[in-house]
Amino acid sequence: MGTVPGVAQYAADRARRGWERRDDPIVVQTVRCTVGATLAYAAADWLISGGPPPLLAPLTALLVVQVSLYATLTTGFRRVNSVVAGVLVASAFSAVVGLSWWSLGLLIFSSLVIGHIVRVDEFVPEVAISAMLVLGVSHVAAMAWSRVAETLIGAAAGILLNALVAPPVYVEPAGQAIADLARRMRALLMRMSRELELGASRDDAVRWLHEARHLDNQITGVDAELNRADESMRFNPRVREGLLTRLVLRSGLDTLEICAVVLRTLSRSLADLSHQRRSDPVYEGEVAGALSELFTHIADAVDSFGRLITAQVSSNAEVAEEQLAQALADGRADRQRIADLLRLETERQPDRWELHGALLANVDRLLNELDVERRSQWLAEELDRHRQEPGRPSPVYRLRRAARRARRRVRRGRSAADHPYGSRSA
Repeated sequence: MGTVPGVAQYAADRARRGWERRDDPIVVQTVRCTVGATLAYAAADWLISGGPPPLLAPLTALLVVQVSLYATLTTGFRRVNSVVAGVLVASAFSAVVGLSWWSLGLLIFSSLVIGHIVRVDEFVPEVAISAMLVLGVSHVAAMAWSRVAETLIGAAAGILLNALVAPPVYVEPAGQAIADLARRMRALLMRMSRELELGASRDDAVRWLHEARHLDNQITGVDAELNRADESMRFNPRVREGLLTRLVLRSGLDTLEICAVVLRTLSRSLADLSHQRRSDPVYEGEVAGALSELFTHIADAVDSFGRLITAQVSSNAEVAEEQLAQALADGRADRQRIADLLRLETERQPDRWELHGALLANVDRLLNELDVERRSQWLAEELDRHRQEPGRPSPVYRLRRAARRARRRVRRGRSAADHPYGSRSA
């Protein structure tokens, strides 16, 4: 008797997981392609009487229907363009020559060249395929019209499906991918902080460098998520401020990508320093403690930046802005303290001044890239360059207010620190 409740629970869990995956790209693509192809065949069978079954219509719908409306429109245009170009080439050839081995070769060559000229991209082979199918029948004119009609019906069915049933928007997964990347950077910085405080060895520094290099793999995945989110917002009636969201996400990834490069360079400097010190710790004493605090504050800044990107595309971002501004103020205070300590280290060991200077320069770059004020000003300038639709309130004013809030927070942080930031490097 206990088996029936177990099966019911299993079925309920499977149904719940299936419902949670309703916006998954594979699920969306499967459902839309099935519905679009079926509708295309039904419409073509009703509109085109006589002849063989209009299977080209559902085939076109399968190729046209994509997850996003923007991809559907662009793919549909290229698909129709390729078929029409192939039909025109075949019609021209049928009026001059018949079907033979040399005319077929010339037809294929001409179709492929024309496909590149009309810029149908991945559908270049479709130009040659359409031309061969049309040229190979006895009634060229009838076949040409039928092929174009079926293609138009299939493309129209795919476009109409996404126009009537708006596809999902993938902003949240893109923001989550950026936040995950920021958390991974934070984890590396926190590990560096802990191990420096415990007396990091040469092996520890080499591990930091390897992990910093592996950040590039995750950046590639985040870029793919952002491309999908960007396409899902274009021409989508669900999205109101698509331009602002795209700029927030893309600029967030650009900033983290630069931070990953700087973090890799910083790790390289620490690894080089560990080679010089051989069996001694990378840094020790007061310098190690100050660096540990600095990396902790930079880790908090990176994590706050990732949460700020997510908040800006979903809800209120003020808390994340405040935490980021505070972490940057603390980091700059630590940076000045470390600069004083490393100056003393350089006086004792002048041959290491280049590595100390590189360390400080990379710290400056990290702090500058995460700066709240610079980011808000950049976003406002980018939005100013885009033409705003008449009658729609512009988001530039809100961003400028955010920039002013950020400036006030940074100034409060400077006053609390009660000392200058030190040199800042771009």
